[in-house]
Amino acid sequence: MISNLILIGMPGSGKSTVGVLLAKRLAWRFTDTDVVMQVRAGAPLPVIQERVGMEEFRRLEDRCLCGLKGIRQVIATGGSAIYYPEAMAHLQTLGVVVFLDVPLDELHHRLSNFEDRGLVRAPGQTLKSLWRERRPLYRRYAQVTVSWRGEGHEQMADKIVNVLGRIGLDTSTASTKMESCGIS
Repeated sequence: MISNLILIGMPGSGKSTVGVLLAKRLAWRFTDTDVVMQVRAGAPLPVIQERVGMEEFRRLEDRCLCGLKGIRQVIATGGSAIYYPEAMAHLQTLGVVVFLDVPLDELHHRLSNFEDRGLVRAPGQTLKSLWRERRPLYRRYAQVTVSWRGEGHEQMADKIVNVLGRIGLDTSTASTKMESCGIS
């Protein structure tokens, strides 16, 4: 029985949008870890990074991911979640990790604001080099990969529900408890 869905993938892969659709269909809670971090810090991700530096930002993100608990929720992670092995191991214990695999050319189309998104990346790193670096990590940690083939977000949500239904998705409703990330 699947108790949570954890969505991983590149920025622009649709984790948040598809996650909300999945949560509505399943009557589960939706949690976007980027939003949780922003709410706790009272600032957008780029401002948090500027304020605390990239090394501390990464520690905060890792701590946020490791602190997630609960059942019957769809969790959309930041694209950099795969850089934290302990956090990914924790997420795998919470439920099924689903990689939304979107081709590079589509990500270029979707990410017109790549430079301004507050991504965890090396200075000057391109989308292409980031995609090449991260894709093997997404594949390593994913228990299920759902590839984008021109579908809309609704169709991607359908694909995920269909795949997970075959492996035991429990869609019954229940209360959800979620502990928040501690960011000061």
